[in-house]
Amino acid sequence: MTTITEDQRDQLTRGAVEVYSTDELDGKLKLDRPLRVKYGMDPTAPDIHLGHTVQMRMLRRFQDLGHVVVLIIGDYTARIGDPSGRDTTRPVLTPDEVDANARTYLDQAGIILDTDPARLEVRRNSEWFDGLSFAETLKLTGQVTVQQMIARDNFKSRIDAGREIVIAEMMYPLMQAYDSVMIDADIEFGGTDQTFNCLMGRDLMAKMGKPRQLVIVTPLIPGLDGSEKMSKSKGNYVALTDPPNDMYGKIMSIPDELMGDYFRLLTSIPETRIRSLINFDTTHPRDSKDCLARTIVEDYHDMDTANAAAEEFRRRFAEGQLPTDIELKHVGADAQPLASLIANVGYASSNSEARRLIQQGAVTLDDQKIDDPKAQVTIPADRQLVLKVGKRRVCKVTA
Repeated sequence: MTTITEDQRDQLTRGAVEVYSTDELDGKLKLDRPLRVKYGMDPTAPDIHLGHTVQMRMLRRFQDLGHVVVLIIGDYTARIGDPSGRDTTRPVLTPDEVDANARTYLDQAGIILDTDPARLEVRRNSEWFDGLSFAETLKLTGQVTVQQMIARDNFKSRIDAGREIVIAEMMYPLMQAYDSVMIDADIEFGGTDQTFNCLMGRDLMAKMGKPRQLVIVTPLIPGLDGSEKMSKSKGNYVALTDPPNDMYGKIMSIPDELMGDYFRLLTSIPETRIRSLINFDTTHPRDSKDCLARTIVEDYHDMDTANAAAEEFRRRFAEGQLPTDIELKHVGADAQPLASLIANVGYASSNSEARRLIQQGAVTLDDQKIDDPKAQVTIPADRQLVLKVGKRRVCKVTA
């Protein structure tokens, strides 16, 4: 392998919370072969958001230096459900659901990862688990103790709270560890909620006579609200498939205190430049946020698109103008609950969510704020009214 510079070496672990261990990384990088870098796909959550890209950006740096990312599609472990970070049992997926989710995931992952087969190896863990006999499974379980398993934080908290844990869930960390054995992983990436599983892989490889994998632990990036980790279920995320204007607008909405993490984890801007951008004595937070938003949009689209998104944001939020590409939605001429109208145009997932938005004062119709959740509206046949829900969702409605 090509000798790497100290700066390239530092870039490989930029943003990592922990490396088990740094000395071992230096040793593995001196091996005269491409390293096998393991990354597990969660088949229950195929849509990729910026939170997932923290690890993917690091994986791409390894690929660019000639190493191979081994993407594990957990089609077999999806029959159990990963208990990481959960206080209840996860739902089990069917094979068809796993296949559909894997296709979606790979399409989006290709935006960041090099999908050349020489740099990306895709494996399903059913390849080795389907053929594992019960005797072999019992032999595998003999490698870990019950004490090791129940020491895990989320298992311990469920036990203390009197919530059930099925035996199959305790198998999940061991199965993930066995994935590492079967693909001869040199390195495994995992979020902080995966540390237990990744370290179990490291231990199991040693017990089975293989070189231990290195473990690189990455942070769970805060969502747009700054209070919880980025998650589609929380609605505080930026999807890779978001339109450029939405992507830019969402980044502009983050609390100022998140900018340091976002710059370091979601961009390749040098640290010296980041320190300048988050020094609000010398740089206005709005200018820093604009730089962050432009950089992220450019990474997933291009520079012209990023500049256009910035200009559109300025028009809408600095000058109070309507979007240049505002949608026109036909909602019918009959009187109808405003909550139903909001749900029907796609600005709320249900009538109850729409009523909450109305009560919160987030809804205006033709510049008139409406806060009565039971409000009825009739759209004139000869007019187009402007409906705004929150800061970014706006359209024209007509009969």
